[in-house]
Amino acid sequence: MNNYRVDVIAGDGIGLEVVPAAIRCVDALAKKHEFAVTWQHREWGSEYFRGHGRMMPTDGLEQLAGADAIFLGAVGVPDIADTETLWGLLIPIRRTFHQYVNLRPVRTLPGVESPLRGAEDLDLVIVRENVEGEYSEVGGRTYRGRPEESAVQESIFTRAGVARIARYAAELAASRKGVLTSATKSNGIVHTMPFWDEVVAENAGGVRLESVLIDALAARLVLRPTSCDVIVASNLFGDILSDLAAGVAGSIGVAPSGNLNPEREYPSMFEPVHGSAPDIAGRGVANPIGQMWAGAMMLEHLGQPEAAAELRWAFEGALADGIRTGDLGGTAGTEEFTDAVLHRMV
Repeated sequence: MNNYRVDVIAGDGIGLEVVPAAIRCVDALAKKHEFAVTWQHREWGSEYFRGHGRMMPTDGLEQLAGADAIFLGAVGVPDIADTETLWGLLIPIRRTFHQYVNLRPVRTLPGVESPLRGAEDLDLVIVRENVEGEYSEVGGRTYRGRPEESAVQESIFTRAGVARIARYAAELAASRKGVLTSATKSNGIVHTMPFWDEVVAENAGGVRLESVLIDALAARLVLRPTSCDVIVASNLFGDILSDLAAGVAGSIGVAPSGNLNPEREYPSMFEPVHGSAPDIAGRGVANPIGQMWAGAMMLEHLGQPEAAAELRWAFEGALADGIRTGDLGGTAGTEEFTDAVLHRMV
């Protein structure tokens, strides 16, 4: 029997509610499909920060390094700056463990209505470069508080970084419809984006590549959302496009993501796209689908595709039967929806 160690960081807000819901589902599938998951709970996040002045222990990354996967809930609270919560936990994990692929599938789900006509059959994947690009640490501010105050933020694009994300996206596109859409802005960003275009083109063999300016691509996702299949994008562009696409599909609250180290030299991390939602935290009404879907992606990554498919089938079945949380127009709470998913997997 395969036994996987998964490190759990439920984090903040509704993460503390949706992570246990998803774990219940994974445990039920483990029993049914004859594998085991040992959950290592890490009580890290904003509460840890309040007590220790940091989001995780000084050796936190060393503790995580031996895991088969990391299961993250949500990070962030209103009274602590995002520069502390994100740069103190999420981003160091992504970068230390070379999780350079941020994989974000977007699909319309049963009972989740898109705000747009023509998006009923939306099924696309955004491959976001996850560790460099516009979200670099290079830059600074000078003359703070004075009229001449300035800020500089450098974008870092390396040939190795762009090449590997392009190859991953091209291989994924080849396994689907054979078309890869690359998000760019080479008409306005004179150095990094032409470089992005060149390196993507060099590494996208075997598929039909189209390079689309980011503003036009954003409009296209609204006007013709099903015209794209696999999109590869830089850190910033991929972040924005994936949230836009999730909104087009009906709700960012159901969207999952995987932070992948494809070579498996380090653990990969799986999380929902939504935030910690402090306005509804603790009320038992949070939608657990994003976390469940992230759990399904994790199971796929761990080598349990049948269990992953069953988890997706179960939460889609609950939605199709009209069981939905309040954010989707229903009346079910987190526990009620989770029970409905578990019932379908018995």
